[in-house]
Amino acid sequence: MNKHLLSILFLTLVAALPMVAQNDDEQLGKDLQIRCIAFYNLENLFDTIHDEGKNDYEYLPDGGMKWTSLKYEHKIHNMAYAISQLGTDYDPRGAMCIGVAEVENIGCLQDLCRELKDKYNRNYEPILLEGPDRRGVDVGFLYNPELFKPVNVRGHELQAHYADGGVVKTRLQLLVSGYIIGQGRPEKIHITVNHWPSRYGGELTSRPTRDTAAMLARAICDSIYQKEPKAKIILMGDLNDDPYNHSCAVVMNAKKHREDVEKQGFFNTMWLKLDRGIGTLAYQGSWNLFDQIMISEPLVNETLESGKWTYWKSQIFNKPFLTVQQGKFKGNPLRTVQSGVWQDGYGDHYPTMIYLIRK
Repeated sequence: MNKHLLSILFLTLVAALPMVAQNDDEQLGKDLQIRCIAFYNLENLFDTIHDEGKNDYEYLPDGGMKWTSLKYEHKIHNMAYAISQLGTDYDPRGAMCIGVAEVENIGCLQDLCRELKDKYNRNYEPILLEGPDRRGVDVGFLYNPELFKPVNVRGHELQAHYADGGVVKTRLQLLVSGYIIGQGRPEKIHITVNHWPSRYGGELTSRPTRDTAAMLARAICDSIYQKEPKAKIILMGDLNDDPYNHSCAVVMNAKKHREDVEKQGFFNTMWLKLDRGIGTLAYQGSWNLFDQIMISEPLVNETLESGKWTYWKSQIFNKPFLTVQQGKFKGNPLRTVQSGVWQDGYGDHYPTMIYLIRK
């Protein structure tokens, strides 16, 4: 086959990419760069030592969970294995970066990164800012320094109250701004990691707290847009709401269909999956999709011809090893502890991922 014909075939592939991206996963990736960006609720990643000022007593050796060094080491090992597999369907290097939730402190993330390096040859650096959460858990961020370079990290505290007037003490909203690096020119993106207030007391009663969290998240994004009108923003996290709930569909105004996204708007990459009955956590026999990833309009509409990063597809990482295979909870995520019994599992949420592509 001559070089002219090869060039024609390559240009034909690029021109047909939107169709390929939807229908032929194996064809895509041969001529394109791919980056995976993920979110994972690690479900109570506590160490065994009391942190002053934190309500971590349940996760101490003499606490309710009998949280020994052995259990902690198993938890670290299991979470490291799961993280090492993220994104490998399309990139053997794994995920470029992972937002995480329910982590006690930076030491837990350092232990996790050490395990990832020693056992799975995955090189990640951790970021975590301590917040005011009443249980002492925080959101964090892991990144591969060969693929992503952070340049600015900020934590935003939620100011909200419960219906009874009590102050909501919850996780910071973590904003990490940086550059995707590798082949070609580095490109700036902004990633915000969230863990919005729980449904404690009921979905309806607690709804205003998540609406307020969504207002803060939207304000953070709008402040980025003021400086960078075409900013590429990724909002991820355990939002304790589904894509159709008020906080996501109205306050964030994140659309179900990418063609409906307006300038400086957002596309919810997970909504259509929930419509098909696929979720990230199970409750009383039904699925929710709290672990969402929303992306800004420039990521949705960027063309491959521009030579810049653009959105390709989303994925829920619900592999069999993360799933209960038999018994009452068959088909549910395999948890670390279930009904008070240690299962030596992973967590009660499946990870979620998106893929970005570039020529």
